[in-house]
Amino acid sequence: MTTSNTPVLRRHAEQQFAEELAELQRQDQRPRPENWRLSPWAVLRYLMGGTLDNGFQVSPKYIGNARLMEIAVATLATDRGLLLYGVPGTAKSWVSEHLAAAVSGDSTLLIQGTAGTGEEQLRYGWNYAQLLANGPSEQALVASPLMKAMRAGKIARVEELTRIPADVQDSLITVLSEKTLPVPELGSEVQAVRGFSVIATANNRDKGVNELSAALKRRFNTVVLPVPASEEEEVSIVMKRVTEMGAALQLPAEPPALKEVRRVVQIFRELRNGRTEDGKTQVKSPSGTLSTAEAISVINSGMALAGHFGDGQLSPRDMAAGLLGAVVKDPVQDPVVWTEYLETVVKERADWKDLYRACREQV
Repeated sequence: MTTSNTPVLRRHAEQQFAEELAELQRQDQRPRPENWRLSPWAVLRYLMGGTLDNGFQVSPKYIGNARLMEIAVATLATDRGLLLYGVPGTAKSWVSEHLAAAVSGDSTLLIQGTAGTGEEQLRYGWNYAQLLANGPSEQALVASPLMKAMRAGKIARVEELTRIPADVQDSLITVLSEKTLPVPELGSEVQAVRGFSVIATANNRDKGVNELSAALKRRFNTVVLPVPASEEEEVSIVMKRVTEMGAALQLPAEPPALKEVRRVVQIFRELRNGRTEDGKTQVKSPSGTLSTAEAISVINSGMALAGHFGDGQLSPRDMAAGLLGAVVKDPVQDPVVWTEYLETVVKERADWKDLYRACREQV
């Protein structure tokens, strides 16, 4: 158990941005759905950031198309669940957490989907000591995060829905359509309180792993989160998250120079798109996704190296190992792709010679 003074590694969104949420709540005079902490307008402002009427600055949580966030928030105000879909690293879990924090003030009602996720983790389980001693009873029932959300009128989050076996996924159908969770062992049911909804995430790299049934798809409104549209947008995202995470991790390094962040982002975008940013050179793409989240990880790893084993300033040498680890996932195919990119693209850029030498040392 942790307290507000405990130096946890990562605080929940509603804790980290408590001041912003409280100020939005104070300033928010718009109508809100029952059991929502904020109005849909204020939830959107929390996600996209901006300046309030009293001058208070709200930081952006999502940098991208505001219309997608409008659709996501509006969906939660209806009777449909929300499915955030896209390639890995497009902020699906991040958006899910912040939506739950803004709407319910609680992002912790979370079910992590895996191949081993069972129906009891979605619905409910039992305290077997109580069950054996007294039989089925309310005291023996162990509520899942989904059941807790239904009782409290809050948002339940299901991460990586397509990793959950198909027959277990379908246990959500009754909850999403009837807003009811039957408990046949007790001859009772849990009916969802107003404000309840489900936000699920899935990535398209898992397509075909456990495909969603048509019946389940119909219960969700799907919002596809794209990769950042432009290099500038992606650089902004990486700079913001790297600065935040560097402070949270207390890395003994200076925030990275914009030049270094831009180089990492450009490398990722070129390898991801299969061509250089100017469109003049075709390059091979590696087997991995090279997401924005991985670019953030490369910079953070480099800052840790610079802070603990260097002079505190991120250098090309600090980034090289992280770049190699991000690009080379397949030990046969990816080294060839990376070496070819270094020789045909990085080597030819006059102001990238330092990065080229550092990366060649790692290959």
